[in-house]
Amino acid sequence: MKKLLPLLVLAVVIYSCATNPFTGKKTMALVPNSDLFPTSFAQYDQFLSENKVVTGTEDAQMISRVGERIAAASERYLSANGYHGYLNDYKWEYHLVDDPTENAWCMPGGKIVFYTGILPVAKSETGVAVIMGHEVAHALANHGQQRMSAGMLQQFGAVAGNVVLQDENDRNLFNQYYGVGTQVGAMLPFSRSHETEADKIGLYIMAIAGYDPTEAASLWERMKANSGGGEPSELLSTHPSNDSRISNLRELAPHAIHEAKKFGVTSFRE
Repeated sequence: MKKLLPLLVLAVVIYSCATNPFTGKKTMALVPNSDLFPTSFAQYDQFLSENKVVTGTEDAQMISRVGERIAAASERYLSANGYHGYLNDYKWEYHLVDDPTENAWCMPGGKIVFYTGILPVAKSETGVAVIMGHEVAHALANHGQQRMSAGMLQQFGAVAGNVVLQDENDRNLFNQYYGVGTQVGAMLPFSRSHETEADKIGLYIMAIAGYDPTEAASLWERMKANSGGGEPSELLSTHPSNDSRISNLRELAPHAIHEAKKFGVTSFRE
């Protein structure tokens, strides 16, 4: 059994894979969307019931308008690339919540929240589209599913190590270093790669939706300025550094403009 356990874990990983529709690569899917989406929807409803949702204002209408355009652009992109029906189980919702936190998120299955605190940083509808595109990209690429799967795999590894190692001192050393080692060497780089991937996908989607992707770098310059310049070392962070992100967005913007032209988008909204 001790020799079989690592093989069993490997077999589970191999047979529990999904395909990223934007990269074509296989990704971990130990938790299927059929289980993940209902939980996500229930958590979203609970969150809305416990927070002050803003309705009827120009800002609330803008969030819905941008969200609908980003969702439509996502559908166009996926259908054009052979993923018809990919979004059939998505239940799009876009809500503005009265909260000073500078944040926004999209849960698996298309449940979106913007906090009022991030609107001054967004500054414009295009700024909102940058943020919306990025957050939606996380859901489209199943990053939540992958993070859960990676966490489960990390736990499997810990169990396997404790089963295989016979000597108590060896087990203690393994447990002492395994958590930190897998976090810094695997989980954090994994998370940073998701952020970079979401930046790219988000730019493409916002451009197809008719928003200027060159504004993304400017948004992150404002985010950097708003943070006061303080951020953890990239090595120990779940996100790329602001400077890395800004540079990457500048480099990607022309590619997003080129992609949008394939869908007949040759100019952008003011």
